[in-house]
Amino acid sequence: MARTVTERADILPLLGEVFREHGFEGASLAHITARTGLGKGSLYHFFPGGKEEMAAAVLNEIDGWFEANVFAPLRADADPSAAVDDMLERTDTYFRSGRRVCLVGLFALGDVRDRFGAAVAGYFARWRDALAAALTRAGRPAEDATALAEDAVLAIQGALVLARALDEPAVFGRAIERLRGRLQVRS
Repeated sequence: MARTVTERADILPLLGEVFREHGFEGASLAHITARTGLGKGSLYHFFPGGKEEMAAAVLNEIDGWFEANVFAPLRADADPSAAVDDMLERTDTYFRSGRRVCLVGLFALGDVRDRFGAAVAGYFARWRDALAAALTRAGRPAEDATALAEDAVLAIQGALVLARALDEPAVFGRAIERLRGRLQVRS
């Protein structure tokens, strides 16, 4: 039975999960309609550009969440150490302690990367740069802060992949705890 949706934003979390489970290419219209409960007409009403517009909207939604909840606080919080701790907590929660794949990372690795390259690159670059800015404000030399920020984003993404590959979400939690220690400001 078709469901009633009043806003496009209501559909985005559902679409995100379809893309996480099946990838861009594997996310068929049948998967999308089954998950959203919407018919083709409703989907194309909200997304006239089809699946590509759906994916772009989902990536934009993810980017907006990370901008508001992770990147902006890292850049602006008066207490950069607290902002780094908060980043780790929010990241752990967002990825459900290693039980949820990073859709942006999934798109970065797949054939669809060229279609969404600017969004993918922007997301990861802003994460690295915002974390480096916080670490620098917290007293780390700029070059060390940039390298450490890059290592942290690598560790988070790698831990998500390994947790998924081993079907062991605790891998992600252990990586977050190790990062908590590595990202502390040394006096």
